[in-house]
Amino acid sequence: MTKQYYSNGKLLITGEYLVLDGALSLAVPTLYGQSLAVKEIKENLLVWKSLDDKGRTWFEGVYELDKLSEVSDNALSPESKPISDRLIKLLLEAKKLNPNFLASDQGLEISTALNFPREWGLGSSSTLINNIAQWANIDAYELLWNAFSGSGYDIACAQHNNPITYQLKNSKPIALTVGFNPSFKNDLYFVYLNQKQNSREGIAHYRDKDFNTFTTLSQISSITQRILTCTRLSQFEKLLKKHEAILSDILEVATVKERLFPDYKGAIKSLGAWGGDFILATGNKTTPDYFKEKGYATVISYSKMVR
Repeated sequence: MTKQYYSNGKLLITGEYLVLDGALSLAVPTLYGQSLAVKEIKENLLVWKSLDDKGRTWFEGVYELDKLSEVSDNALSPESKPISDRLIKLLLEAKKLNPNFLASDQGLEISTALNFPREWGLGSSSTLINNIAQWANIDAYELLWNAFSGSGYDIACAQHNNPITYQLKNSKPIALTVGFNPSFKNDLYFVYLNQKQNSREGIAHYRDKDFNTFTTLSQISSITQRILTCTRLSQFEKLLKKHEAILSDILEVATVKERLFPDYKGAIKSLGAWGGDFILATGNKTTPDYFKEKGYATVISYSKMVR
């Protein structure tokens, strides 16, 4: 018998970086995500295979079930070793949270499958963490924070099928479903910037900055609340521009529109770590043509991206 798990990908519309410090943020689960299948096998091993969106194997490893150590005669490549180390860390942390997890000597074959390109930054790690948490019957936030770090908004998106507000209060995650379904959603597009951004580096850069945290958190939280209730595209664009200006001042980095698209007529906002992954652009039917002419081939409409 095969057990199946699935988690949604994520995009952070407001609150990048500041979500770590408690800003009220708007996040949307994506139609893209990752599945995990668990199948029993005869060998007393944990056999792991990860597939990309084309069905190609991008990682595989074989582990001793009792120690969760790599089987010595299945040498990993230098590229695979860090991935394997992160996976082992996750599984060991999951066992700490639930000692019954992987306690049997029953061999298992695990297959994960993404339905989006890995480089898109839609949550290949967070969807894996949430799937392992479901499989191990543990709290996904605890697994994230025990093994790695982050705000946890991506875990909330993995678990919800509607837009959410997300906020850390006293280090506890609060995710609330919201009715974010703007009348102008047909004027919204997600554009991939053709480069994967390292979130850890972006967060470290943010942490180095000195600014009035209380005032800035209030400003971003207010923008999030106003975005949830705004009914006109022009109002939405003003809020996006204000959000970009605040983060630009903090990070001491030019906005993505200033750097790459100064002649674009609509509003453009970074999503997540600045400098990579997806941006949000307001526009019209000619918007995809504009970005494709600039060399950005991946332009996805709101309705084809967001759950």
